[in-house]
Amino acid sequence: MTAETPEQRRTREQRRVLFDGVAGRYDATRPGYPAEITGAVVANAAIGPGAAVLEIGCGTGQLTRQLAGRALSLTAIDIGAAMVQAARRTVADATARFEVCSFEDFAGVGPFELIVSATAFHWVDPGVGLAKAARLLRPGGWLALLTTGERYPEPLQAKLRELWISYSRQDGTWDGQPRWLRALRQTGLFGQTVEASHSRALRLPAETVVGVERTRATFLSYSEQDQADFTADLTALLAPGTHIDLVQETFLAMAPAAA
Repeated sequence: MTAETPEQRRTREQRRVLFDGVAGRYDATRPGYPAEITGAVVANAAIGPGAAVLEIGCGTGQLTRQLAGRALSLTAIDIGAAMVQAARRTVADATARFEVCSFEDFAGVGPFELIVSATAFHWVDPGVGLAKAARLLRPGGWLALLTTGERYPEPLQAKLRELWISYSRQDGTWDGQPRWLRALRQTGLFGQTVEASHSRALRLPAETVVGVERTRATFLSYSEQDQADFTADLTALLAPGTHIDLVQETFLAMAPAAA
């Protein structure tokens, strides 16, 4: 990945620990991952019962629940103790192992047949992430990285963007691609990427959408007053008691470790 500036590193390290304080809200409001994408990960990696799998940044178990029940040798890690505690409660697979740690500090030696990370790999030190994943995978083992997000109908999408820009005091420019994607495509540590996109329409209560937006790292980095004001403005924008039509967009990129 492109090297971080000192400011980018400070921001990443400060924000990646904020989710633990809202583990309950995160679990109650964040949509899970589509079964089609999880199926693509399992099929492309050609894993079956007994396969050693590591999940980086399991959160409260949204993806872990999709991997559970397949008789995998599954290890799931997250930097947040409350997140891991929630995942333990919601993942109905007694064989799944959980550990509270960052990927940088993970002491497992592998080899793993699959390492997967869903909407979390951007929190890993870019100087560590791909190199350590390649080292922990068996030759030909797969790294699978997912992102997901919500696209709202207009004019709500534009108004919500304006709200974020206003409170974040920034111009809101972003190229739409995760920072790790170019590195994964170009690094000699992995083979050619397999990529897939998935969209699904969802209809969620406005209160759930408010909860989703209030689990963003940017929101969690605001002052208490800004959090309260943002929540009030967002609630007014979404009209409590209504339902919001939106599209969940999920992107998968996965590649085999070089032999």
